[in-house]
Amino acid sequence: MRKVLVVGAAGFIGQHLVRALAAAGVSVVAQVHRRQATFGHDVHTISADATEATLLQDCDAVAWLASGTTPAASASDPLLELGSNLGPLLKLLHTLQTQPDCHLLYVSSGGTLYGDVAQPAPEALAAHPRSYYAAGKAAAEYFIAAYAQQYSATATVLRPSNVYGPGQTLHGGFGVIPAAMSCLREDKPMTLWGDGESLRDYLYIDDFVAACMAVLQQPPPRGMRVFNVCSEQATSLKQLLAVIEQVAGRPLRRDQRPARAVDLRRVLLDGARIRQELGWAPRTSLHDGLQRTWQWLNATRP
Repeated sequence: MRKVLVVGAAGFIGQHLVRALAAAGVSVVAQVHRRQATFGHDVHTISADATEATLLQDCDAVAWLASGTTPAASASDPLLELGSNLGPLLKLLHTLQTQPDCHLLYVSSGGTLYGDVAQPAPEALAAHPRSYYAAGKAAAEYFIAAYAQQYSATATVLRPSNVYGPGQTLHGGFGVIPAAMSCLREDKPMTLWGDGESLRDYLYIDDFVAACMAVLQQPPPRGMRVFNVCSEQATSLKQLLAVIEQVAGRPLRRDQRPARAVDLRRVLLDGARIRQELGWAPRTSLHDGLQRTWQWLNATRP
């Protein structure tokens, strides 16, 4: 792996991945869209206006992290998924048809694809999207699978659980951890839906970036492969907020409201495949990850 294009480099995960690649001595082309990011002199930053052919020149891999929506943003407008996410991805796939040896790493969503589950969901479980955002991710995966099949190309799809950590900001109401920490800092009540017993899997950003690096640093097989990336720790909302209060050293004021029909009770992933095939495992406990996130927030905001 000599040169990697990172699409969506200015985002939360993108900035962390770009810096990890550069630290590993990889030549990085960082494509940014609207948002700005500051990288070292060894990273070539390019705008979203550049053509796909120019961006992919001499690249061994492309990491697609771009997402122009959140579940809430496209909740009543499915065309947003087409224009912001699917359209740009399909343009990239069209260009990759002439470069099937360029490894595509696509970051999908484990937190929205599977729907409510009785047991941690394995990769083989059919998608049950309940939002246009999740449906867009599922559609993207199908297009990538078709591309990889037709052109004997190499593609890896990662389905992360709820990734959090330093650098994550509150965006369109997306992300319970930045929302809770923001309310704590500003001494505002946090709106909570339901009884607090809903279960989620939370993954620290450094652990997810390590999974991306493991994918990119190993020779990929032909075709598309899919990995869940998760902590495999079921955490209720009540438990999560209790740990956040512990690391912050203060109580969180709550505005408790009845559960909504769109809210999922259990969003849990099975992470056995990536452990077995790539030897990856998370290293950061929830307490340590939340503590680092809280410290970053207080060090970077007035």
